[in-house]
Order: sequence, then structure tokens, then C-alpha cells
Amino acid sequence: MSSSPMSWADGPMVALDLETTDIDPRRDRLVTAAVVVIRPSRPGERPEVTPHTWLADPGVDIPAEATAINGITTEQAQREGRSAAEVIAEVAALLTEVWTATTPLCVFNAAFDLTMLDAELERHHGRSLMLSGPVIDPLCIDRHLDPERPGPRNLGAACAHYQVRLEGAHTSVGDALAAARLAWRLAKTHPNGIGTVAPHILHSHQARWFREHEFAYADKLDYRVRRMASEGGDAADIDRLKARAADARAAARSWPLLPAATDASRPTRRRLPPRPGGPANSHASWTPDQEATLRNEWLAADPAAVAETLRKDIAERHGRSPGAIRSRLLRLMCDPELPGHTCDEDRAAQLKQIYDAEYGRR
Repeated sequence: MSSSPMSWADGPMVALDLETTDIDPRRDRLVTAAVVVIRPSRPGERPEVTPHTWLADPGVDIPAEATAINGITTEQAQREGRSAAEVIAEVAALLTEVWTATTPLCVFNAAFDLTMLDAELERHHGRSLMLSGPVIDPLCIDRHLDPERPGPRNLGAACAHYQVRLEGAHTSVGDALAAARLAWRLAKTHPNGIGTVAPHILHSHQARWFREHEFAYADKLDYRVRRMASEGGDAADIDRLKARAADARAAARSWPLLPAATDASRPTRRRLPPRPGGPANSHASWTPDQEATLRNEWLAADPAAVAETLRKDIAERHGRSPGAIRSRLLRLMCDPELPGHTCDEDRAAQLKQIYDAEYGRR
């Protein structure tokens, strides 16, 4: 007798929520944060829930509109909050510890919270947020499952629709817990399409669903632009709608981290988490320092070394796959087949053609 596939919702999860000064994740600042670690207990018992919370002094005034939502005033943040740099560092450090390839991170509207965290890390510590595991975004999943449902799609509305408990709305810990409960409900309600899909695969599905949603939204804005133009609408309003459509298309391929600049002419890159059992930094972006180190390692290598063996050794040190090392070396104009050597454009094109054929790409 075969057992039913296990759902990721029955395993450990982490939930995140941030309350902020406003709604632009690249410009505005963090005020409160919560990371909730959820570990399963024995069958029939409630899971072990461990919340971690922070209050930060954002270093700027908290608008009255934000205070009306999260209840935190500028004076309270200055008096009781810790420096934003310390809070950001601690939140990122805890996520690195508890968010893994087999422990997904539940975030409602992940593109906002994770982009905000990424921007704050860059602002205070000069580094980007590393996706150390897959993301589960109930908003993204809900839009895919029920695209025609009318009404708002905020956390409160989603919890009401799926009959999920939301306590302490607009507090970081309350919203984080609600996001985890909502993710669990979606997994249990839709076991085949959501609950039993491996988290890293579900992450990729959500990236595609987000892209489709943003492009559809941009198309609707384009329709409004054409209609307003034909009716002699205000030029400034038309320009704003055009800018919003361009922003949506620029962001469409970047889930769950929105691009630093929403210029449609700039290519964006979706960041993927490592796969279970795979290299720790698989799919992670390369920093300039990491690229410089890789280039120096390769060019300083013994030319008599076996290229394949050397790539494997370097891959292990960098937490990457040998294939990723080979591809990055080629981008850096190093010859991946000849340790200690660079390559010219003709040689690079030749190798790229060989590698693409190996992977079935054209």
C-alpha cells in the first residue's frame, strides 16, 4: 500500500514580515521585522513556533500614514529601536541559519519584503541578500489559483477568503504567522499543484506566475493609455501609466528580488535558491570580488593542471557547480579548458557553442 506524497507544509518552515516607512522597497526603510521559525511536532500536536522580533530606528521620520498602520511613531523608534544596521545584520544572519534548501521561507508579497531587506543590506552593509532556500509566497500562489476573484488581494482579504486566522494585523509577528498559516492552507487545499510540489520547483513556478501577472498588468495599463490618448486625456496621467507599465515589465523577470532600477532597457535577473543537496551558492549572483578571486585563481594555476579537476576543486571552494565555474570563467574571458590562460573573443565564441550544444541549447 503506497503512502501519499509528503507535503512541504508538514515540514519545517520559516516566515518573514517587515513593517516599513512606506511602500517603495528600494527607497524606504525598515521599522519592525519578524522571523518566525516553525518546526513540526509529533502527529496530533501543535508545531513548535519560535518568533524573533526587532524594532529599528530607521534613521528617517516615520510618516503619519505608516504610523496609522503599524502603530510605531518616529519618537518610539528613536527611543526604543536599535540601529537599522544592527537589526538588518541580525535578520539576515538568522535567515541564513534557518532558511535552507529544505526549509522554505513564507512571505506574503515576497517581492516587497525581500527587496526591502536586500536594499537595506546594500545600504548598511554593502552586500546583497542571499537566497539560501526557496520562497513560498501565498499572494503569488493565490493569484495563480484564483485569478478572477474580485476584491483586494492584501493579507487580510486573503486570510478572510481562506478562513485563516490573522491576529495582530500589521505587526510583523502577526503578519508573518498569518503568512505561514495561509501557505499551509494553500498547500493542504491544493495538494497536487502546490502542497506536494518540491519547494525549489514551486519557487520556479511562482517566478513564472509572477512574470505572467506583471506582463498582464502592464498590458492592461497599455490599454488604458491607448484609451486615454484617444479621448484626449491628460498627458501627465498618460506618462505616469506608461512609466508604471514599463516598471512592471522590468520587474517581471526578477521575482523575488525586484531590480534596483526599473528601466525597461536594463536586463533583469531572477535569483533562484539552491536545490536540496546542491552547492550552497548555486544560482546566487556573483559579486565583483568573487569574480576577481575566480579569475586570479584560474590565471595563477599551473598550466599543466587538468582543467576538469581544477574546475571541480575551485567549485567546491566557491560553493558552486563545476559547470557554473566553467561558464563564469568564459564570461571573464578565461579559457576554461586551459588553466592559466585567457581567451580571445573567437575562442570564447567557439567554446560557448560547444557548451550550448552540450546542454541542448541553441
